[in-house]
Amino acid sequence: MTTAKIDRYDAVDSVPPAHGSPVDTSGPRIPLYTEEFAADPHRAYREMRERFGSLAPVELAPGVPATLVIGYHTAVRILHDPEHFPADPRVWQQGVSADCPVLPMMEYRPNPLRTVGHDRTRYRSAAVAAIGGVDMHELHAIIEKNAIPLINAFCADGYCDVVGQYASPLVFATLNTILGCPPELGHRAAQGLAAMFDTVDAGDGNAAQADALLELARLKRMQPGDDITSRLVQHPVHLSDEETRQQLALIYGAGTEPPKSLITNTLLLMLTDERFAATVLDGSLSTRDALDEVLFNDPPMANYCISYPRQPMLIDGIWLPAQQPVVISMSACNNDPAINAGGPAHNRSHLAFSIGPHSCPAQSVALLIVQDAIDQLLDAIPEMRLAVPRAELRWRPGPFHRALVSLPVTFPASPPIPTGDQ
Repeated sequence: MTTAKIDRYDAVDSVPPAHGSPVDTSGPRIPLYTEEFAADPHRAYREMRERFGSLAPVELAPGVPATLVIGYHTAVRILHDPEHFPADPRVWQQGVSADCPVLPMMEYRPNPLRTVGHDRTRYRSAAVAAIGGVDMHELHAIIEKNAIPLINAFCADGYCDVVGQYASPLVFATLNTILGCPPELGHRAAQGLAAMFDTVDAGDGNAAQADALLELARLKRMQPGDDITSRLVQHPVHLSDEETRQQLALIYGAGTEPPKSLITNTLLLMLTDERFAATVLDGSLSTRDALDEVLFNDPPMANYCISYPRQPMLIDGIWLPAQQPVVISMSACNNDPAINAGGPAHNRSHLAFSIGPHSCPAQSVALLIVQDAIDQLLDAIPEMRLAVPRAELRWRPGPFHRALVSLPVTFPASPPIPTGDQ
């Protein structure tokens, strides 16, 4: 029996009473892992909102049910209440097959994203201090140093795939530099994480990145430097090598795939939306406005911030099952008509970096990398054009991210950018 929705939520220790409606546990769920969903997730979010309101029954992978939060205000309440919506998945994962494709992105890890209480405070303090030690002025120089040879490799061709030839290697090289990670170890970690995001061969990818990052933790304990990894191993909370590896895995996961996709998604907007395309050509770039709009309307981490209620929860008149994933759709919540009326592009009240106790501590670093990467490319090649109709672009399937397979562009061939070596 359905009752009127309420503006509060409660927990119970036993079977829920008859009032309120359960999330539909027997009917069909919306799959978030298909190519059809990846091709047009915003249509799916609109249909979910019409059918279910702020909470929708979904599948993250075949046989993996979850509740997707698509109401902005509901998401904010959940994100600010880790007591009722803890992020520790250990009870949930006891019933999940070891070969579940989304398990590596959801399983328990000793890091601030998957722990509660003292453990979360301990891990987060180390991560915040390690990331906070990044010299932002030096980071500008690192991005430029990494960007110029990449641009010079294709600028005379008049064509490139921004994903594979620019965004991915640039983010990869920049993150490796600030982590103090040798390229070979970083390459192994990045390949493993890409498999985890795509939920294809995710178990093998998880193992590959784990081995590489454990090597990095041990290397930096023996040979410390001025980098994030060294600051982690030297932090007063005394992380073990395994704990350091887990913090690195989180930093790599947040620091490679999402920034890469944010670069390409923002460039796509700037090349195809007349509000931004004109400014690219006249040299008056509005990169930050475009970046803010993508973070609001089409963030690279579309669905995440997962919690696992310890007991049945009544929220918005709906009973959420105990120990079943509750996933925040940053994309759908940002586009909730209750808060998004198509306002200015510089609106920054989005959930792209989460909020509350699990908000991203690397937001400033990530935004600098993305904005500098875009500006470096458009400064060098301002007359860039999309090489195919936008409708022909393909999006990588997967329940969590919003990521292009490729972004092919054309431009007038130009000479290489002069460097100090030339």
